[in-house]
Amino acid sequence: MSQSSKGFTLGFLTGAVVGSVVALLYAPESGSKLRGQVSYRVSSYKDDVNKLIRQLKAEKEKISSEAKKQGDDVVTDAKKRADDLIKEAEALLSNIEKGKIKNGN
Repeated sequence: MSQSSKGFTLGFLTGAVVGSVVALLYAPESGSKLRGQVSYRVSSYKDDVNKLIRQLKAEKEKISSEAKKQGDDVVTDAKKRADDLIKEAEALLSNIEKGKIKNGN
């Protein structure tokens, strides 16, 4: 999880808690009505947090997928370069062997 995502999540949760506490302290409501409101707010916050978690997981999977593709591309490129170097080395050895034969060695 990126640093900004962690900071956003922490800020979101802190704001939700502080807002709820302030609402409780200044609410001129009866106990049962206040409990109903608190229950509704908690449920709403829970839904928001679950949505945020799903978004963060999707972002993490996207980043992981991109990193895997880039890693695969690097491996493919390295294999191609290694094959090219092997072919060049084989051609060089072949030319050296031909030169030895021509020189009678």
